Amino acid sequence: MDPLTDAPPLAMSCGDPSGVGPEIAVKAWDTLRAALPFCWIGDPRHLPAGTPAALIDSPAQAVAASADALPVLTHAFAHLAAPGQPTPGNAAGVVAVIDRAVALAQSGAVAGVVTCPIHKKALHDGAGFAFPGHTEYLAHLAGVERVVMMLACDALRVVPVTIHIALDRVADALTPDLLAQTIRITHAGLIRDFGLAAPRLAVAGLNPHAGEGGAMGRAEIDLISPVLDALRAEGMTISGPHSADTMFHAPARARYDAAICMYHDQALIPIKTIDFAGGVNVTLGLPFVRTSPDHGTAYDIAGQGMADPSSLIAALRMARGMADARQEASA
Repeated sequence: MDPLTDAPPLAMSCGDPSGVGPEIAVKAWDTLRAALPFCWIGDPRHLPAGTPAALIDSPAQAVAASADALPVLTHAFAHLAAPGQPTPGNAAGVVAVIDRAVALAQSGAVAGVVTCPIHKKALHDGAGFAFPGHTEYLAHLAGVERVVMMLACDALRVVPVTIHIALDRVADALTPDLLAQTIRITHAGLIRDFGLAAPRLAVAGLNPHAGEGGAMGRAEIDLISPVLDALRAEGMTISGPHSADTMFHAPARARYDAAICMYHDQALIPIKTIDFAGGVNVTLGLPFVRTSPDHGTAYDIAGQGMADPSSLIAALRMARGMADARQEASA
């Protein structure tokens, strides 16, 4: 298969048009052009002035158009967007664009979805958006009960088992079922989306020094280790539970393909330290490929031409690689 003539392009949802999404979309297109075709779904009025845009009728047209212009599937919004100022009247349009991108992925018209950042409060205020974020909404659209958030860069992949909850709630939220399902989804995702035949997983403990034999807590003994033993018995290659402070230097990272962490900062601090600009948010467990840049709407710099497109470019490249891996696996 010639990826430039036969493979469907990716779809990029516009995200919040008052944030940096429109400008990083244009910068990403200008960097990649025909080397990695995608179609941007949104209102052309929200693109930076002077953007060379090709208005297309179907994603398939993006492949030819992308060499000279940003391919745009027009989705009219109710209002113009003011950079840095959330516009509640545009919230319904932001959600509708996500719906449209997912529908295109589910139909096979696009190879995957790359989502530009949304602002959850703006969506809640303007459209009654009841989901904590993109990930949960995409799972809802796909009819999937549980998905996994993975953050990835060239040097590291991390998965937090518990995500956006207060630290004092982590111990209660961490259950054997949640840990086992997170590891299973991660393991399957590394096989299907990253082409790893036998993924190696390293699992962090919850407590300092992984509990130090029970002296600093028993979560590792009573909860984590039994789950890992059961999954190893099924044939998975899993090490741990490890002391988290020994897991992320280069020699340690060379021994695993993904790190399973117990809470948000345990996972995100190392990857953002290693590659702050190039990290990608990946949703594992969906029936379609989804990635996004690992940053928010950045209202404070929106519309000033300052936004760094590195994470979005990395998200596009990763989505293309994941889509190709799925295609090869199904061939």
